[in-house]
Amino acid sequence: TASEIQILLFKPTYLSTFLQVLPMRAPLKAVAELVDGGPRIFSGERVRLKCSVPGKVSAEWRYQWFRGGEQLQESEYFVLWKARPQQSGKYYCQGLRTTWISTQHTLHSLPIEIEVDGGWAILQAPPLPMLVGETMTLMCRVRGNPRLTEVILYKDGVELQRQSGPELCVTNLTLQQHGSYWCRASWDGRRQTNSVISVAASVSIIGEVDNRMLLVCHVQLNAREPVSHIHYYFYQDGLSLGLASSQDRVTVLRDSGRYWCKASIPTLGLKRLTTLLMVLKPANQHAKQLLHFNWVWNDFSTFFVV
Repeated sequence: TASEIQILLFKPTYLSTFLQVLPMRAPLKAVAELVDGGPRIFSGERVRLKCSVPGKVSAEWRYQWFRGGEQLQESEYFVLWKARPQQSGKYYCQGLRTTWISTQHTLHSLPIEIEVDGGWAILQAPPLPMLVGETMTLMCRVRGNPRLTEVILYKDGVELQRQSGPELCVTNLTLQQHGSYWCRASWDGRRQTNSVISVAASVSIIGEVDNRMLLVCHVQLNAREPVSHIHYYFYQDGLSLGLASSQDRVTVLRDSGRYWCKASIPTLGLKRLTTLLMVLKPANQHAKQLLHFNWVWNDFSTFFVV
């Protein structure tokens, strides 16, 4: 009736609003990893890079490679077969996945700088800063790997040591040993002695010996038979933090970056890679920090928990 309609029209109306904050996923970021070769190689040598999206194992992902602003090939692996000096630069990648709605792009990976040296000698130095008190290992490489008779290590133009092998160790590092290093290598050739000098390699020494964090790689393996050896690898921003070790932990300088670890069981032919952990430097530089990488390994099925 008309009166009923009138009551409905004048019935008080209440408007309530609320703001709901929904959790947002952090944008995915690709990871570029150096899997074969080194960041500094001779021309004519090979280096191989791998792109991945940690924690997102899917055949749907494709990978695009870049050098500087130049777009390169689309593949999981990028290989410089016979590298040329002109191919030196910073390489990075991006993950792509096409859905029925659109094409999803990850953030670009952190770059890996590759330097192709056209000379005769390369001094390989640690890519990450060293700590006071540690031992630094340098390698004086010569093209063609001749049998060296003498290797001399220099720092800022001053001779530090000489020996017959290519591996050079500097023990008990101090802040004064920060600087530029290079090597001179000699070997006997056809009725003559050959001698070459490498280009300089920069070495950083950090004095805050207590500014460290412990990386621990946890593995749970459900295997039918006991496993004797597990090899652990640790990485930061695509660079290896050292050689394979039977120890599941390593102490490193606290530094911002993306960290992950890999476990390998050679006897079973198995390898597993964790998802990455993002580390930011805390405001309190003296705070202790412990990072745990965890996963469960069920034969060939891997579940990642970070």
